[in-house]
Amino acid sequence: MVAIEKPQGLGRTLWQQTWPMAIGVLALLGFQLVDSAFIARLGTTPLAAQSFTFPLSFFIIGIQVGIGIAIAALISRAIGAGEDARAKRLGSLVLMAGGGVIGLLAISLWGLQVPIFKLLGADQTTLEHIRPYWAPQLVAAWLGAVLYFLYSLFRAHGDTKLPGKMMVLSSLVNLALDPLLIFGVGPWEGLGLPGAAWATIAAFTTGLVITWSKLAKQRWLSLEGLKEEALFSYKPFAGIAGPAMMSQLMPPLAAMLAISIVAPLGDTYVAAWGLASRLETLSLMVILAMTMSLPPWLGRCYGAGDWGQIHRLLRLALKVAVLWQLSLGLLMALGAPWVALALAGQPEVREALALLIRFLLPSYAALGVCMLVVSAGNALGWPLRAMLLSGARLFICYLPCLWVGAQLGGWLGLASGAAIGNLLAGLTAWRVLKRILSRPHRQAGVAKPV
Repeated sequence: MVAIEKPQGLGRTLWQQTWPMAIGVLALLGFQLVDSAFIARLGTTPLAAQSFTFPLSFFIIGIQVGIGIAIAALISRAIGAGEDARAKRLGSLVLMAGGGVIGLLAISLWGLQVPIFKLLGADQTTLEHIRPYWAPQLVAAWLGAVLYFLYSLFRAHGDTKLPGKMMVLSSLVNLALDPLLIFGVGPWEGLGLPGAAWATIAAFTTGLVITWSKLAKQRWLSLEGLKEEALFSYKPFAGIAGPAMMSQLMPPLAAMLAISIVAPLGDTYVAAWGLASRLETLSLMVILAMTMSLPPWLGRCYGAGDWGQIHRLLRLALKVAVLWQLSLGLLMALGAPWVALALAGQPEVREALALLIRFLLPSYAALGVCMLVVSAGNALGWPLRAMLLSGARLFICYLPCLWVGAQLGGWLGLASGAAIGNLLAGLTAWRVLKRILSRPHRQAGVAKPV
């Protein structure tokens, strides 16, 4: 059973659970944005080439996050129910299976790279820039996935500080190596675009070595009874991981469709869209941190049957998300020309990026609400609803608004359409959550609906 948190102590505990992950996410996403900023100095075509790889990178991340959600949910529920031995077996199983799944996916994406990138709209010149970059980038993606699974194991046991520290360390290693490997130093010539991927490989390898050494000191894994545990747990694992993966795979699919909408406008707009995608994930750092810190906490409350705590926690998390994201979005919109100047090298790319920032950043307050509701759904036993909500966000709210806006108003219409789509998604998620949590529960604990 989990300890019942007093309402006045929720804010402090939420802060303690979230701030390490927020700093880690800021560092991790910051180095990805730094990658793009360095690559932008190579020219528009290399930046566009990297932008074409984003949907496939997000596809890999979607699979790994789906597995990570299942890791955190099942292990935290087992801990909440006092089943420590089962939690150890689950940790061992998911680490082995997750690494194998991501490895097979990376090999498949390497073999199919040409038809996939041509389908996304890449021309022959862009493909020539993608080829030497894609292989090391896939290696980096696999290393990052295994590292993420280790982070999920620590988070399931309530430790968010170590993952946060390792994200910061990995980011610093990448930041130090990026300019050296991309541009070179002295007589040694840089690798150009592939140098960014090799810097990421070095950064993730550093994080893996240290995190695994820390894990070895814990007693969170067990090899005893793995076969029996696999037979017993594969159904609940698939019941969480399947819908969670579908929810996480929808964004990369939507990203592929979105970039196919942007591609006819030209490389300038593809490059600006790629930078905006990096900036989006960075600006959502607090939301992303809460999607990592909240599910294990919610899962332990779920395992203990404490629905009153769940209501209070979700109500607080949504308030924090809206206030933070709206304040940040308005500030970034006001500073859009200077943000674009720091990220983009070419004037035309800066102008296009500044327009996106003005429209998109404030709308992420609504997007954050939807992301938190989806994350909570996977932890609280309604992953199918979470998957359907994620699909509605992208394919009913976001993409139609994006396409209609591009058809009616070009780049300006596309930016405004994306913002409207995010707003509609947030409102939909809010209504879904209120409807679900207003129903009476069989579990103990009564609270007002969110």
